[in-house]
Amino acid sequence: MALGDDGVVRTGTFWSTIPHAFTSMVGTGILALPWSISQLGWIVGPVAILAFPVITYYYAMLLCDCYRTPDPIKGRRNRTYVDAVRAFLGKRNVVICGVLQYAALWGTMIGYTITTAISIASVKRSICFHRHDARCDVQGNIYMMAFGAMEIVLSQFPNLEKVTILSVIATATSFIYSLVALGLSVAKLSTYHELRGSTLVANVGEDIASLTKVWHVFQALGNIAFAYTYSWLLLEIQDTLKSPPPENQVMKKVSLYTIAGTSIFYSSLGFIGYAAFGSHAPGNVLTGFGEPFWLVDIGHISVIIHLIGAYQVFGQVVFATNERLLTSRCSTTSVFNRTCNIRFPGTRNGSFQFSLNRLLMRTIFVIFTTLVAMIFPFFNAILSILGSISFWPITVYFPMQMYMIQAKIEKGTPTWTVLYVLSFVCLVVSLVAIVGSVADISQTLRHAKIFHIEL
Repeated sequence: MALGDDGVVRTGTFWSTIPHAFTSMVGTGILALPWSISQLGWIVGPVAILAFPVITYYYAMLLCDCYRTPDPIKGRRNRTYVDAVRAFLGKRNVVICGVLQYAALWGTMIGYTITTAISIASVKRSICFHRHDARCDVQGNIYMMAFGAMEIVLSQFPNLEKVTILSVIATATSFIYSLVALGLSVAKLSTYHELRGSTLVANVGEDIASLTKVWHVFQALGNIAFAYTYSWLLLEIQDTLKSPPPENQVMKKVSLYTIAGTSIFYSSLGFIGYAAFGSHAPGNVLTGFGEPFWLVDIGHISVIIHLIGAYQVFGQVVFATNERLLTSRCSTTSVFNRTCNIRFPGTRNGSFQFSLNRLLMRTIFVIFTTLVAMIFPFFNAILSILGSISFWPITVYFPMQMYMIQAKIEKGTPTWTVLYVLSFVCLVVSLVAIVGSVADISQTLRHAKIFHIEL
C-alpha cells in the first residue's frame, strides 16, 4: 500500500465512500417526512423538499474544495472539519465548530440508541399481539443495554475505512424500510382513489391550537432542511479517499450521487405518504400501518439494523478525535498507545489489532452514551434542538467562509451575493426550527421521566 503525502495509508474509493455518505445522510428521519409535508401543505412542502437538496449540494461542493489548503488539489490536507476551520478561519472559530459538530454527532448516537429500543419494542409488541399473548413485557432499558453491548464490540474496528461493510449494510437496510413504507403508502393511497391533504400551511388538526400549529410548521421546515445535511462528516469521509484521482473531484461526485439518490427517496415517500394519510400523517409513517404486520415488522427490523451500522459511522469520527487528543498527550511508545496483534489460529494473515487506548476509551465512551440514553430517554426531542443550532454554522456558514478565502471571492461579486443570500435563507430556517424545537421539547418535558422511555 502506498503512503499518502502525509504518511497515512488510504484505500478509499468512490465505491467505498458512497455507503458512508448515504449512511450519514439517510436516517430514520425519512419516516417523518409525510408528517413534515402535512404541516406545510402541498405547495410549501414540495418546494422545501426539492429546494434544500439543491442548497445542500451547492455548499457540499464548496466544502469538498476545502479538504486541502491553500490549493484544493495539491495543498496540505485537513483531515477533519475542525482542521479545515483551523486552517482557514483561525483558532477563534475552532472551539465553536468543534462543540457544535461533536455535540451533534454524539447526540445522534444517543438518539440512535433510543430509536433502536423503540423499534425493538414495536416488533416485540407486534409479535405478542398476533400470538394473542396476555402478557407482553417491553423493557426499553434492556434493549438499550443490548444495543450498547453490540456497539462496544463494533467500536473496535480501527477507523472509518474499516467499517465500510457496516455502511453498506446500513445503506441497504435504509432502502428496505424506505421501500416498505413507500409500498404501504401506495397501497393505502390506492384505496382512496384521490390525493389527500391541503394546499394550506398549518392546516392540520381542528383541535390543535393555532400557536401549536405554527410551532409544528417551524419544526417541519427544520426537519426537511436537516434531512439532507451531512457536512459534519463530509471531510472525515473524504479523508478516507486515496489519491489520484484528486479527492475533491471524487467527493463531489459522491455528493452528487448521494444527494440525488436521497432526494428521490425522500420526495417519493414524503409526497405519497402525505397523499395517503393527509392531515393524519403520523410522526413515523411505519406506525400508521398495522397490517400486514410481517411487512411492518420487516420495516422496523431494517431500521434496527440500519442504526447499528450508522452508529459506527458517526462514532468512528468521534473516536478518532478523542484518540488523537489522547495520543498527543501520551507517548506513542507507552503501553496505553502500543498496538498489539493477536493472530487467528489456522489463518495465514488473519489477525486482530488493538491497543489499550482503543479498547478502554471506546468502551467507556459507548457505555457512557448508552447510560445517557437510559437516563434521558426523551433525548430525541433534545436532538432536534442540537440539529437546529448546528445546521446553519456547520452546513452553510463555515463552508461558505472557507470557500471564499480559498477561492478569493471578492465582496459584491455575483458569487458573493448568491452565497450570502442562500446563507440568509438557511439562517432563517435554522432560527425558526430552533423556536419550533424548543416549543416541542417544552411539551415533551411536561410528562417525560428519567429512566422511563415511552414505547
